[in-house]
Amino acid sequence: MSVFLKNRDNGAVLKLNRKLFVVSLLYFAEGFPFGIIEQTLPIYFRIHGMSLANLGLLSLVSLPYALKFIWAPAVDFIGARRHWIGFAQLTMAGSIVMLLPLDPSQPDFMLWLAIATLAIFSATQDIAIDAYTIELLKPSEIGIANGFRQAAYRGALVVAGGVFIALGGWLGWRVTYSIASGVLLVCALTSLKLPHVEVDRPKFSLISLIDPAKDLLKRPGVFRVAMFILLFKLGDMAIGPMIRPFWLARGLSTTEIGLITGTVGVLASIAGGLTGGLFMASFGIYRGLWTLGALQSMSNLSYVIVSAYPNLGSLSIYIASTIESFCAGLGSAAFLAFLMSICRKEFSATQYALLSALFRMSGIIAGALSGWATTGIGYTHYFLLTFFVSLPAFAFIRTTRKWIPSNGIES
Repeated sequence: MSVFLKNRDNGAVLKLNRKLFVVSLLYFAEGFPFGIIEQTLPIYFRIHGMSLANLGLLSLVSLPYALKFIWAPAVDFIGARRHWIGFAQLTMAGSIVMLLPLDPSQPDFMLWLAIATLAIFSATQDIAIDAYTIELLKPSEIGIANGFRQAAYRGALVVAGGVFIALGGWLGWRVTYSIASGVLLVCALTSLKLPHVEVDRPKFSLISLIDPAKDLLKRPGVFRVAMFILLFKLGDMAIGPMIRPFWLARGLSTTEIGLITGTVGVLASIAGGLTGGLFMASFGIYRGLWTLGALQSMSNLSYVIVSAYPNLGSLSIYIASTIESFCAGLGSAAFLAFLMSICRKEFSATQYALLSALFRMSGIIAGALSGWATTGIGYTHYFLLTFFVSLPAFAFIRTTRKWIPSNGIES
């Protein structure tokens, strides 16, 4: 299989620093609409009188992100990645404009259509960007690129879910959403000029639709690797839903919570992602899974300590949050680098969508049970439980070495 990347202007192969710049732009573009959907729209709708019942229905917009593997093969077999990215961004820009004249207090078919279109094409953009990034990078570059990827994505969430909420109050929501649409329009024009990546892809047929999954299933140790993917982020995803209720139980104000989530947590996560990327640039993805994964697991113990000793004060919660967010960034950098490295470039869209759906399954189950478990055993014991449920992944980690391309194991 031949894969190479050239700048069409001068035919020169792109250097790593330009690839990192491209990856950062793409993942800012990926995080921006998700931040609008998850953080800005609920506040906008509630301010404008949407009922709690209808607001609850907004949770359904997460479905396209979970089900995107269904139409991921279309991105693999039809057209260029950058065309999918640009078209999705143009469509999202139009969807946001559609919201402007609609009344959120009386949601009608057109309002739900605009929201659904925004979510579906946001998920489609994710498919194409992930696939393009896998094709763009060499296995040895994936580790450090994932650090930049996480930093850009988190930065986009801060802009979309923080800055744009503030802009809504300062400039009015029509102006704010017009600016958001303009951001996506600029992203689309930029995406259409992305450097071209040439990959030998199989021709489309009905049988070829199952080739991406068949390629994964025939690899040695597939069951053990699948178990590793299901379990590696389980402890991190299990603790997440109970952290904010714990903050409230300990008497933190909304201002303090906003400071933790909007500043301390985000900066720590970005720093963790970048540090994890630098670690893998020196030591490779496999060592990153061991070392950064261990730190990710142990970080949950910081909340065990804070919960068990309430007299430590509010500062201890800030410290625990910083540790947990930083180490979660470390673990995510290693894990996402691993998922990207094991995807065949000609099947990158479908395989990455399948693999990401697999680990999200365990997160959904853990999140659904977290409140019940915490009610039964209390915060301290539940946080300790999340540490222990993170450990079984390491029983399956050795098999991952066989799947990682040789130049992704050692640098």
